[in-house]
Amino acid sequence: MGLITKAKGAPRDASGAGGGVKYICNVCSNDITSTVRIRCASKQCAEYDLCVPCFAQGKQNLHHDARTHPYQVIEPHSIPIFDEGWGADEELLLLEGAEQYGLGSWADVADHIGGYREKDEVRDHYINTYVDSPNFPLPERASPGDTRLSDSIPREEFQARKRRRVEERKEAIAAAATTAPTPAKPTSSVPSCHEVAGFMPGRLEFESEYFNEAEEAVQHMQFSPDEGINVDTGTFDPETELKMVVMTIYNDRLTARTDRKRVIFNHRLLDYRKNMAIDKKRTKEQRDLHNKLKPFARIMSYPDFVTFSEDLEKEQNLRQAITQLQDWRRMRISTLSAGEKYEGEKASRLARSTQALGAFDRLPNGVSRSNKPAAPPETAAAVTEYTTRDLPVRLSTGAGSNGSTQTQSTPLFETSPNKFSLPSVPTIPGTTPAKWDEENAPDWQLLDPSERDLCSKCRLQPKPYLAIKNAIFAEAMKNDGKLKKKNVREISKIDTTKGGRVFEFMCDMGWLGNAAKT
Repeated sequence: MGLITKAKGAPRDASGAGGGVKYICNVCSNDITSTVRIRCASKQCAEYDLCVPCFAQGKQNLHHDARTHPYQVIEPHSIPIFDEGWGADEELLLLEGAEQYGLGSWADVADHIGGYREKDEVRDHYINTYVDSPNFPLPERASPGDTRLSDSIPREEFQARKRRRVEERKEAIAAAATTAPTPAKPTSSVPSCHEVAGFMPGRLEFESEYFNEAEEAVQHMQFSPDEGINVDTGTFDPETELKMVVMTIYNDRLTARTDRKRVIFNHRLLDYRKNMAIDKKRTKEQRDLHNKLKPFARIMSYPDFVTFSEDLEKEQNLRQAITQLQDWRRMRISTLSAGEKYEGEKASRLARSTQALGAFDRLPNGVSRSNKPAAPPETAAAVTEYTTRDLPVRLSTGAGSNGSTQTQSTPLFETSPNKFSLPSVPTIPGTTPAKWDEENAPDWQLLDPSERDLCSKCRLQPKPYLAIKNAIFAEAMKNDGKLKKKNVREISKIDTTKGGRVFEFMCDMGWLGNAAKT
């Protein structure tokens, strides 16, 4: 009865000393864990302890004889020897717990030590003191003559620190117990109690597994002791070889089943309601994209798959936005407000054309058309953000009282305004300026307003002008940014008057320096 150890796996008592080994007097049953105790050293008394008052009065029971049995005076070594926060008695209990429960069972070792020690605290102390010691496998202060740590901290101060630590952790555990919500009664692990029919979380299995009949091939298979490799031939006999092939097939099916369950658990597919709510918020194109991406979940972790899906969805939205802008350009739409108005009128026109169909309208095969109006094509919100993201703000700030949308439109392709006045290109005598636009002049949108004016007055197509511009800049870089008008005419290989206009325009814009003036 002298030694009482905490049962393995038992919860810590909030009113005690946090588990650990306790010593009880065999006569008066008082707790003598933290005081001096007398232990009988006779072989007839196993773990027989007495408190000092009972020993002084000569009390005895069981097989103990106070007159003849030898004894030991055991004092708790509550002084730091290796670490200033750990006493020698706790160091002994740590080693006893590690020997009894094994390294790695730090929760059981912490319960063995007591004093409200946490498993992470016990693990870190063991690694820092015993494993990472410069004197491994001995602790750093393993020498019996090294008493610097115990001399620096008096016993009374160390005991006061220990009592304060125990009280603080006891209060923290009591406060957490009062604030923690009462757990609800768990439901039975049957298929009818969960979102996914057929799943039993207590067993992490499904009622109908992948290759559910895989066990039928091996349920009656037996291996007798005399089966195996033939000593004479060194190979399996035919029957054993057939059994091994069947077992290989069975293991492959189990592996496939485990892989699918791993994907289900890791990618949170059991949260059926949550996943369906997210899927309903997607457009048809987004749902089709996510359905196509599902096979990649088998080779990706959940965070990587989420990032991969979001990136591809963003790419799809960008492609749709680009397609929409190109459609607007083909319709000769050059502002965002005009594009928004076009999309609204397009949806209204589709709705009107559907409603105009009567109930007696027939398809070519004689089947009546449905009266249900066709839904307008879905456009993802992200696509709208890429095209007309700031349009509602501009319309709300600039709309008139009559509901018109005569606002300052934002061009699709904006050019930064120059801080200086644009040079005026004089017309060429006898040459009528051309009326270029995006339809009859490819790459027209790549020019700024001053370049458009130059190309119109010189009747230069934008694509040849850009080629001339690149050639002139390449030659100018070789000559410190300066060229003569003669050089520009030779490079451009066009009419001398037009070449001169191009040279003067680039000099006025500050792109070239006139080498003839230097």
